Amino acid sequence: MNSDSDLQIAGDILEVQHLLQPARTHPATVAEFVGLARTIAADRAQWAPLVQYDATTRWYHRLRTGPGYEVWLLSWVPGQGSGMHDHGLSSGVLTVLEGELTERTERGSRSLEAGAQRVFAPGYAHEVVNDSLEPAVSLHIYYPGLTEMPMHAAQCAPTAADVVPA
Repeated sequence: MNSDSDLQIAGDILEVQHLLQPARTHPATVAEFVGLARTIAADRAQWAPLVQYDATTRWYHRLRTGPGYEVWLLSWVPGQGSGMHDHGLSSGVLTVLEGELTERTERGSRSLEAGAQRVFAPGYAHEVVNDSLEPAVSLHIYYPGLTEMPMHAAQCAPTAADVVPA
């Protein structure tokens, strides 16, 4: 009996090891960096014991590095902020792990609660602040690794609290 099925012609693809793509060890696309951030966020045992809070400055810890990227863990007590800045030539993923942070840009402000993620390209200017009454923790992935963080004059859109009646 002669069969022309694809399986009979090509054979079992799982038996042809040289045709299989090896699993990537490190992320290479925006989606994979977002996925890495979600994976780390879900593994609380990996990052929670490392978190510290400092009343005088934002606390940060480099959690891991890979080829061309780095992962940072930051804590924010109420009132702490980054100042308006960009990340030079680096793209990034910001993930809020605990608490709530506010991101301000020239286009306005947005509240980021635990689980929220922001993806940004090189040159994206923003300010991140803990406006809440509770501490917050965030995860930051930069590709390529962060080599500069130019500060900008605050040019954020005014919030309702910033508007003075005439």
